Order: sequence, then C-alpha cells, then structure tokens
Amino acid sequence: MARALLVVDVQNDFTEGGALGVTGGAALAERISAFTGRHGDEYDLIVGSRDWHHGDDDNGGHFAGPEGPDFVDTWPVHCVGGTPGAEYHPDLDTSVIDVHVFKGRGRPDYSAFQASTDDGTALPDLLAERRVTTVDVVGIATDHCVRATALDARAAGYDVAVYEDLVVGVDPDRSARALDEIRAVGGHVDRSDMDEGLANPGGAVL
Repeated sequence: MARALLVVDVQNDFTEGGALGVTGGAALAERISAFTGRHGDEYDLIVGSRDWHHGDDDNGGHFAGPEGPDFVDTWPVHCVGGTPGAEYHPDLDTSVIDVHVFKGRGRPDYSAFQASTDDGTALPDLLAERRVTTVDVVGIATDHCVRATALDARAAGYDVAVYEDLVVGVDPDRSARALDEIRAVGGHVDRSDMDEGLANPGGAVL
C-alpha cells in the first residue's frame, strides 16, 4: 500500500513568460519544492509529468492551425520536446523526482495517466508495479491537466487528493468547478501544511 505524489506539468511554457503561462506558476514551483522538501520522504514514489509535444506536426489537432487556437481543444505551440519551454521550471526541485513521464507525443493528451517513461512504461503500469494505492496531485493547470489526472486516478480506483494550495489554473471559475468534479467522484481536495496558501485555485492567463 504505497503512496505516490504526481507533480503535473510544472514547465516553463505553463509559467509566466511561457507560451501558455499561468499566473502564479513560478511561485507554485517554489511552493511545491518547499512541500517536497518537507514531505518528500513520506512518499514511496514521486513522479513528474511533462507535456512533450512534437515540433513538426499538429499533435493530433492539439496545436491550432491557421484559424488560431480556441483555448478549449486547440492551443498555441507549446512544450515542444527538447525545447526550453518543455523543461521543468528552474524553481522546481527535480532532485526529488523518482520517475519522469511524458505525454502528448503526437496526441492531445491532458492526463498524466496517458504519459509514459522514455522506455515506454505507462504511468498506470508504473504505479501498479510499485503497488501504489494513494495518489496526491499537485501542479498545473487545475482546470486542465490536474483535473484530467485526478479524474483518471479516481477512475482507476486510487485514493486521490489534490492540494488546492499546490495547484494553479487558467480560469478561476473553471478551476473551482474542476475541484468540485474531483470531489464528486470521491476525490479529496485538501490544503497542505505550507504556511501561505494561494488566493484561489485559478489565475488569469498571461
């Protein structure tokens, strides 16, 4: 009965100044690092997920065409594998991450449960190998990839908690609804014991 922490998409392109920067992203990287510094040894496994898109195609329609992005199903080019935008934010302490998984390699993936390691091991298989039963979720963005990851974790039968002060989202209202969705399927929405909480789970897109 192991416990895992999923650190979702704390990447340069999803923080201030990035292609899809979210307000509070850089500060969140610091807060997650402080949290793992305090609690990292309480987890049997810490997994970092990243968008890792192709740079030479539209990734299954995920990247917008000439008509431009609708910011629902199509997006500006972001997190192209091997570029600075796809790297973790420099304020995220990656030394505590045990396994790195990548998603969106040619597909419009949102959930970390669609991700896999470089050697092709899918996240669900990795968690099963480690006998994980409890999954805590932190990262970016509350109303997109955090939401999808937490819902998939519940659908797979895991006990799931999202720390609302360790996530940031694109839109405050959608972020609040995402947290309600997670509660509705039996997930927990908790606060960490960090000293300062975020004002709300969503922030304006830069």
